[in-house]
Amino acid sequence: MKKRVAVIGAGPSGLAQLRAFQSARAKGEDIPEVVCFEKQGNWGGLWNYSWRTGLDEYGEPVHCSMYRYLWTNGPKEGLEFADYSFEEHFGKQIASYPPRAVMVDYIEGRVKKAGVRPWIRFRHPVRLVKYNEAKGNFTLMAHDLVEDRMYEEEFDNVIVASGHFSTPNVPEYPGFGIYGGRVLHAHDFRDAMEFHDKDILLLGSSYSAEDIGSQCWKYGAKSVTVAYRNAPMGYDWPSNFHEVPALDHVDETTAYFIDGTSKKVDAIILCTGYKHHFPFLPDDLRLKTANRLAAADLYKGVVWVNNPKLFYLGMQDQWFTFNMFDAQAWWVRDAIMGKIALPTDKSVMLDDVKDRVAREDAGQDAHDAIHYQGDYVKELIAETDYPSFDVDGACEAFFEWKDHKKAGIMAFRDHAYKSVITGTMAPVHHTPWKDALEDSMESYLKN
Repeated sequence: MKKRVAVIGAGPSGLAQLRAFQSARAKGEDIPEVVCFEKQGNWGGLWNYSWRTGLDEYGEPVHCSMYRYLWTNGPKEGLEFADYSFEEHFGKQIASYPPRAVMVDYIEGRVKKAGVRPWIRFRHPVRLVKYNEAKGNFTLMAHDLVEDRMYEEEFDNVIVASGHFSTPNVPEYPGFGIYGGRVLHAHDFRDAMEFHDKDILLLGSSYSAEDIGSQCWKYGAKSVTVAYRNAPMGYDWPSNFHEVPALDHVDETTAYFIDGTSKKVDAIILCTGYKHHFPFLPDDLRLKTANRLAAADLYKGVVWVNNPKLFYLGMQDQWFTFNMFDAQAWWVRDAIMGKIALPTDKSVMLDDVKDRVAREDAGQDAHDAIHYQGDYVKELIAETDYPSFDVDGACEAFFEWKDHKKAGIMAFRDHAYKSVITGTMAPVHHTPWKDALEDSMESYLKN
């Protein structure tokens, strides 16, 4: 009988996996039966914007952490699909920092061309996966939300591609219970216009705080205060944008910081990260890891060492994104199809994990981290037929991006980079980011 493979999630990682199998089929190979389970009503994962927060119409936790007016916070030249360039999709080269609608269109373009949508069961969250020791396979329980029925099916392999930026980490600080303003996590942030003419406080010092703070500044917040625990981001912020040491407590109207200063604020946005959360997996199958480049217990970053019939995609902290998911998906495909042999000795896989952790820990800075992940992408590509591309060139785009942010945090999106797939230089966008208040695809693609 033909192998059956379950893919959990139809975001960028899950779609990469579908495309990988479709690519093999297009070359005449006999591929397994692939079934993808997606709890949302459409593909795209986090890029699938929803106005909803909290629970959706079926009572499911809302997956979306996307907000209106989001533009990519890194150059598109670092994430371009090696087998489907931006130029192929749009018929021309476009500027380097697309807004959400443009990215969604690009992501969709490749999988529409591949014709894999029939492989996906939408509105089908997975409730439980268990391993059948006697049969050597998995039983997957899914919930058809539209029909409101639960059912089970068996699969030879399971690929977890449900992401790790949708279950928020929500700390509590003294005084939250009496604070009179709004407290929300970045996961529930949707529209910067809500905070127009408001004094807002962001807790955190990573990309969410940087970008949501920038968005709120762009759309007219009166002031933006960012409280950091370890170190400030340290950019040259506008005059009404301040970084302060960690929050100590709040009262009804005011935030008090550990350096003795205080600030009256209208809203508090928790930019405090996300959890790797897999409520559908029992202990023996569930990944438990920090958000780091070398995820725990994953051989080659994708194979669950405790059961090599189970795979995880996209579980690392990320510099590279779409093209790394592709590299992983092609590698997982070949492992499932028997073209790559997995070690039979578990200790070999555990040694691989330890080595990856040690090499990440040896890095000194972001420059080392970018090279580390670039080398990982090259390693996986070298073992499959995924189209080779200039990974080092993508790393250089990331290095330039870091320098541009240091030079001007509100202007870095006004720069352009060269595609490592086509070799074409991107045009400079027609409007500086800070002035581009209209983020539709039509507006962005105007010459």
